[in-house]
Amino acid sequence: MPLIVKDYTWTQTPSLLYITVPLKGVGPGKVDILCSENYLKVNFPPFLFEVFLCAPIDDTKSSAKVGNGVVVFTLYKKELELWKSLSLTDADKEKMQRIREQAVIKAQEKAKAEKEAKAVQKRDNEKYALQKTMKIEEEERKRIEDLKEQERKRATEELEQWKKVQSQAAEMQMARKEQQLQKEMQNKENKTTNEERQANLSKSLPGSLQQSATGHRGNKIQEKLKEKTLPAPRSSKCLQIQFTPRVFPTALRESRVAEEEEWLQKQADARRAMNADIPELKDLKEGERNPEWLKEKGNKLFATGNYLAAINAYNLAIRLNNKIPALYLNRCACHLKLRNLHKTIEDSSKALELLVPPVPDNAKARLKAHVRRGTAFCELELYVEGLQDYEAALKIDPYNLDVKADAEKIRQRIQGSLQDYEAALKIDPYNLDVKADAEKIRQRIQGSEP
Repeated sequence: MPLIVKDYTWTQTPSLLYITVPLKGVGPGKVDILCSENYLKVNFPPFLFEVFLCAPIDDTKSSAKVGNGVVVFTLYKKELELWKSLSLTDADKEKMQRIREQAVIKAQEKAKAEKEAKAVQKRDNEKYALQKTMKIEEEERKRIEDLKEQERKRATEELEQWKKVQSQAAEMQMARKEQQLQKEMQNKENKTTNEERQANLSKSLPGSLQQSATGHRGNKIQEKLKEKTLPAPRSSKCLQIQFTPRVFPTALRESRVAEEEEWLQKQADARRAMNADIPELKDLKEGERNPEWLKEKGNKLFATGNYLAAINAYNLAIRLNNKIPALYLNRCACHLKLRNLHKTIEDSSKALELLVPPVPDNAKARLKAHVRRGTAFCELELYVEGLQDYEAALKIDPYNLDVKADAEKIRQRIQGSLQDYEAALKIDPYNLDVKADAEKIRQRIQGSEP
């Protein structure tokens, strides 16, 4: 049964009414106020103050302030007059109960209307923010496209300039070769003319002089034959080389063709699996109802540190297509940043389920999934399970020094826990619970060894 407060005070003017209610030592956080046109209530257990006003007030303008151990009401009268009394004097219990119920119903309706208005305002704000974000991204995309177009034009102009310079250089080189060839032909003609002239001269000389001239000419011919002659340059040709196209960098003798083809088929099927019947995507453009676009948007939000918004983007992308392992892998990174460790384990496990069969093309993704799930296990102090994931990551990349160092730290932590149990057993060798826990840790360590 609440204690009714009667030591309140009130004053009035023709338009305003002031009521002061003492809180009797109760803190402001425990005060519940209800105000309507004809009813006023303040509940602060174990005390209760209520008054049935003799005339209506404007509850939309009226206000209440809590502080300094009192509640001060400032109420606006609907009619400009001085009241003879604050509360009704001739009200029976049924009338008072009806006024109470009407006040509660009106307060509930008002709260519901305010809640709906806030929800509408929130949706409008979210829609406006999304539109603004999309507009900014569109402007950024257009700016990047303009930069690419400018770069392409500049590269084309530079290429044309280079071709022009190469053409001029080739023409100059051809002209020099022609001049050199003409010079060689002129020298050859001069040489032939000199030999013919010398032969005619030797025929007209006496026998002894002719033999001397012939011997001298023979020596010159032998000397010329001894000179080293260079062969003519070979003609240039273009050879066409074709290689067998391969999707994976692994050599054929080392690859697993069947697994690789299965992985490629799974990726193609995943890209075709779409679910477009999602109400949240109705306001987006056709090109933006794409899991790849949503994944890129989530990656940008993750890079800025807005992990909750990134999770929302990945959620929409997964609802569109739940067969893409990268979506679960990126979402588990967000959960790990927010220390949602159980959700991190769920998403990384789902990503590992989709990253089959294990091929070199998905090795990096499998490594990330094992490391993130192992980190989550270690944060939950499940060090043995975390070590198993790190060991699996090392099997994928044995030369990763960071993963190897983290695995060694986890192994040392597990060994320290085992030593603590063994020390406890030395103190109490008959404690079956401690002995069972130590044996479990020992078996898990043996099971996690490579």
